[in-house]
Amino acid sequence: MEDLIIQAINQKKLIEFAYQGKSRTAEPHVLGVTNRIVQVLCYQIGGHSSRGDLPDWRRFDLHEIVGLRVLDTSFLGQRPYPSGRHSSFDHRIAVVR
Repeated sequence: MEDLIIQAINQKKLIEFAYQGKSRTAEPHVLGVTNRIVQVLCYQIGGHSSRGDLPDWRRFDLHEIVGLRVLDTSFLGQRPYPSGRHSSFDHRIAVVR
């Protein structure tokens, strides 16, 4: 699954997946590790969320992602993040450039 997310980040392609029983469509921006958990920071643009309005930034634990698909649809690239930078990771594996 990491390889698919790296591919999507490098090609700036949207991803679709289920997370905690809800369908999601998102722009993957950072794949990294925090507290030994591999996570992807996404700008979620569609689907459902239990945390509120969309679109918005969401962080997803890879081991909870189900049915990941890389879509043919591209996104423009980096987006402004409210703090001016993406949230911190202990180690970054891939980042949208």
